[in-house]
Amino acid sequence: MKMEIDLMPQRTSETETEPRYERAASTSTTHPYVVIVYDDDWHTFPQVEAQLQKAIGCSLEKAEALADEIDSKGRSIVFGGSQDDCNRVASVLREIRLQVETDRC
Repeated sequence: MKMEIDLMPQRTSETETEPRYERAASTSTTHPYVVIVYDDDWHTFPQVEAQLQKAIGCSLEKAEALADEIDSKGRSIVFGGSQDDCNRVASVLREIRLQVETDRC
C-alpha cells in the first residue's frame, strides 16, 4: 500500500501565513539593494543598537526595534538603497563583526 504525503498542504485562512521577514521602513521598491543583519549569540543588544545607529543614522528607538526583530526572527532588513550605500552600511556593521549580507531586491 502506497502512502501519499501532501508536501504542500492548503492553508485554511490568510491569517495563518506570515512573511518570512519584514522589510525595514527605509526599504521600498525604489531601493534595488538591501542590507540584512543576522542574529548571533555573541553581540549584546546595546552593541547591535549602537552599531545600527552609527551605520544607518537611526534613532535609538528604531535601533531597538530592529535589534528586537533580528533577535526574534533571526534576521532583519535594516537598510535599503543603492549598491554603494548598502555596501557602506554593511561595512560599518561589520566593524564589530556582525553577520551582514547585501542583496538585490
